[in-house]
Amino acid sequence: MDLNDIRKKIDMIDFEILKLLNSRMEYALRTMKFKRGTVTDEKRESEVIEYIQKHSQGLIEPEFCKRLFLQVISESKRLQAESFKLIGFQGEHGALAEVAAREFDPRLMYISCSEFREIFDAVSSGLLHYGIAAVETTAGGTISDVNQFLMESALQIIGEVKSPIHYSVLALPETDPQEIRVVYSHRQALSQCQEYLSKHDLEGRPYYDAAGAAKMLLRERPKGSAAIASRFAAHFYNLAVVEENIEDRVNITRYLVFSREAGERKGNKCSIVFSTEHKAGALFRVLREFADEGINLTRIESMPSREAPGNYVFFIDFHGSIDDPVVLRALQRVQNMAPFYRFLGCYPEAEPPKLEG
Repeated sequence: MDLNDIRKKIDMIDFEILKLLNSRMEYALRTMKFKRGTVTDEKRESEVIEYIQKHSQGLIEPEFCKRLFLQVISESKRLQAESFKLIGFQGEHGALAEVAAREFDPRLMYISCSEFREIFDAVSSGLLHYGIAAVETTAGGTISDVNQFLMESALQIIGEVKSPIHYSVLALPETDPQEIRVVYSHRQALSQCQEYLSKHDLEGRPYYDAAGAAKMLLRERPKGSAAIASRFAAHFYNLAVVEENIEDRVNITRYLVFSREAGERKGNKCSIVFSTEHKAGALFRVLREFADEGINLTRIESMPSREAPGNYVFFIDFHGSIDDPVVLRALQRVQNMAPFYRFLGCYPEAEPPKLEG
């Protein structure tokens, strides 16, 4: 190991420290729900410093650790005082859902969540102000779990994002692209890049998350390996982009943004979910209410009902505003006809995604 190798190791450790500090700040922001408007908790701050000094080991002096974490606490309090709005997404940082959240509103703070349920629970309880989740893709169709959570929760859809999904091959900066033999990513990402993998004779190894594969690459640094993830993940994990846009075909993902309260932005698109009586023509009679009022439906999806096996619930999106008497009239009639009905939200329709090439 020479001087250059040692400095590379130091750079890698520094990068990890920065990422861990960022994660710590995210959790500090989540505590604001419980602090009731104040950012100072002297008892908790004393506990943190005592804990840090107690566990200072090796070359690190307790007094140095105390000074360091006093600065960390100070920065946490500064962020808490800014009253940032938090939005949760599923996956590790660098996930495509985070890219979509940044497109929705670049002023938010983006919080990584491991599961869709974690997002919905955190928004419902007020730990997060907003959540974002993919609801359908042109490649894979409806994402049933997200639709189920939307139906079961009391949350309101306040926005949508439509994003073309582009995957990149990411590698460690020192990796020779010619030496790459194994590529890690989520199963879905691997399945959407089969032509590239076959053409370059690469072995695709499933990983729990595409951005998580990029994170693993940074931490474990396996030889001759790469990850398939978003280009944004390369920036987040200090990786080199070997090749971009390797997906087999264009895949558009539609994300929905939801909150406990109705959106402040004026909406021109609405979503509802309902069930019908279990008899012939019931769905047709509901759909006719929209047709009679000249309301344009943009999506209709069915999903088996968990509460009534053998029956279905239907998700409908349509152009219109909840402030329009015509829409209100149609929805009132649908609600009177449906055994189960929930208005999911009125929100601005997303702009069509810009496709490359």
